[in-house]
Amino acid sequence: MKEEPAEEFEVVCPYCGEEIELHLDADLAGALVQDCEVCCNPWLLRISQDEDGRRVDIARADGSD
Repeated sequence: MKEEPAEEFEVVCPYCGEEIELHLDADLAGALVQDCEVCCNPWLLRISQDEDGRRVDIARADGSD
């Protein structure tokens, strides 16, 4: 079985404003929580697919939005 390569996405941390490059597996979809590698605050990542390709939306995961 051939492994799909990871895809790269540029996101901006909703806490510290730092631009971060994410490497996400090609088969990853849905919502997940990941900490910022700069300020360690939790992100809520929503990964979706449409006719234009994959999309990653990012928000605060601490309930402060």
